[in-house]
Amino acid sequence: MFKLIYNGEKEKKAGKKVFGETMQKIVEQDPLAVYLDGDIMNSIGTLGLEKKFPDQVFECGIQEADMMGIAGGLSAVGKKPYVHTFAAFAARRAFDQVFISIAYAKNNVRIIGSDPGVTSAYNGGTHMPFEDICLYRAIPHSTVLEFTDSAMLASLLPTLKDRPGLTYCRLNRKEGTAIYSEDSTFEPGKANLLRDGKDVTIVACGMMVGESLKAAEILEKEGISAAVIDMFTIKPLDEEIIKEFAGKTHAFVTAENANIVGGLGAAVAAFLAETTPCPVIRVGVKDEFGQVGTPEYLAEVYGLTSKEIIEAVKKAVSMK
Repeated sequence: MFKLIYNGEKEKKAGKKVFGETMQKIVEQDPLAVYLDGDIMNSIGTLGLEKKFPDQVFECGIQEADMMGIAGGLSAVGKKPYVHTFAAFAARRAFDQVFISIAYAKNNVRIIGSDPGVTSAYNGGTHMPFEDICLYRAIPHSTVLEFTDSAMLASLLPTLKDRPGLTYCRLNRKEGTAIYSEDSTFEPGKANLLRDGKDVTIVACGMMVGESLKAAEILEKEGISAAVIDMFTIKPLDEEIIKEFAGKTHAFVTAENANIVGGLGAAVAAFLAETTPCPVIRVGVKDEFGQVGTPEYLAEVYGLTSKEIIEAVKKAVSMK
């Protein structure tokens, strides 16, 4: 069960701090749990864990591909690996090793890709992953998640420890918008209905959930009733709730901090096209490379704000 606390304010703790605290609890509580990092422990709040837990925490250096192979091997001998690196490296750089050594080999590994999309900010285009959702969705039998906020991170991350197969999680290291109370719980594969509506359905993930709630509040004042769904599990998609709202609102807008090619919007649109055809407008990065800037500036540049969601909603409603 979850409790919505959204009021537009930022979180009190950065994602990296919550990740470090949660990862320590995981390795403390389960001797089979192991944590691997690609030389950025200081960036994700886990620096020092390798000294406290030398048999469970491994600094693999700037060797992301090797790290994925090591994780696959650890899983093969009964360990429960969590692997972290920046999302750009977890996706582009180590894709073949993830595909073969983890997924194809049927090993059970949880990969955390931090700094997804525009949250990579000043790291620039080389470190800015808009394509990671697409790549991981394309791996057979994979699970693809994006933590909506730090409350979800703290609650959901430990529950993935015994999940079979490959699980990929997008994580914002910085302070995002607070969406859920700290006592909330979440079920992978089950979306959260945050706001009901009858005119249009907004399906969002990650940082775009807050923008979608903001858009829905503005739209309500203009006489448009928008449902908001947090589709934090992008694969497998919660098809049941999508089908339910297709029959209710007959129009959809998707919102994601990622390339619309192969992302959340593509998943929702494909399912609706095959089951309950209706208008779908995708808000996200329109097939572009990343660049340097603040997350706020980049969100404006790539059209990842409530303004674009509102425009998309009005277009989708007009197409019904």
